[in-house]
Amino acid sequence: MTSYDLTIRGGGIFGLSIAWEAARRGARVRLIETRAIGAGSSGGVVGALAPHVPENWNPKKQFQLESLLLAEAFFASAADASGLPTGYARTGRLQPLADQAAVALARQRSATARTLWQDHAVWQVIPAPAADWAPTSPSGYVVHDTLTARLNPRQTAAALAAAIATRGDVILGEVPDDDSGPTIWATGTAGLDALSANLGHTVGGGVKGQAVLLRHDAASLPQLFIDTLHIVPHADGTVAVGSTSEHDWTDPTATDAQLDVLLDRARTALPILRGAPVIDRWAALRPRAKSRAPLMGAWPGRPGHYVANGGFKIGFGMAPKVAQCMVDLVLDGRDTIPDAFRLTP
Repeated sequence: MTSYDLTIRGGGIFGLSIAWEAARRGARVRLIETRAIGAGSSGGVVGALAPHVPENWNPKKQFQLESLLLAEAFFASAADASGLPTGYARTGRLQPLADQAAVALARQRSATARTLWQDHAVWQVIPAPAADWAPTSPSGYVVHDTLTARLNPRQTAAALAAAIATRGDVILGEVPDDDSGPTIWATGTAGLDALSANLGHTVGGGVKGQAVLLRHDAASLPQLFIDTLHIVPHADGTVAVGSTSEHDWTDPTATDAQLDVLLDRARTALPILRGAPVIDRWAALRPRAKSRAPLMGAWPGRPGHYVANGGFKIGFGMAPKVAQCMVDLVLDGRDTIPDAFRLTP
């Protein structure tokens, strides 16, 4: 039997990123996915890597900032190793400001961003561009941040899996547990359910999301965030719009009228999209921890087993730093996980 330094269960963005981080550090890794790479929420279409507002700073926001700054090199390394694109680009984002009070608050945040983000990126208030690809702003101003990036979720999952396969094993299907080194469980909503059952209390669950992909080429233009909608132009000549957040559903993978409403809102907010054909409608459950932060660390009561879960809407943006911290912990014995992210009995 092959001996592994690390087994990762789950072929979503957390599992793939952890496996790749370990592999590129020289570890012998095995990634096991029972269905398909990116089968759950990581197989979506949106791919927005957007920062939290630069105020009321806390360990979660600092962790996300560090992860976003790691992202370009991290995903480039997977693209280089696999020869496959990820669609990553740091294209920035525009957000309209509703009134002069919102403008004043945004300017305060601009000053805060200079302290928190330092010279890595800016959060600035600028006049609303007079262009087809720009939000209508009642105040005449928008926020422009240069930290926001995008990637293509499906391309990224494929590139990471192929990169891992150049240095380790990617196994699709059921594989029984064994004692071949430590195991990290990054198994999405099913994993949260298993943790809740094992620990005897709810640690999280699935929240349904729906999103839509349009054919419209705005590849070099910034993302837009308008009235809770993420409008994300991709490198392949598509634009993604997302997403809903649903706590009640009948079919977790079916799209319905809620997505139609979302699309109508996007086309009203950005009229240039009215003629863009729909090329994909997507729905899945996204793993949301009860704490709203990722769950990371040792699985209580299961020596040699660890957990990385609960990415919810920010999983792709958090993944590089999650991978770094989990590999530090499991392979190097260095615990750099924020206390707010820890899984408790």
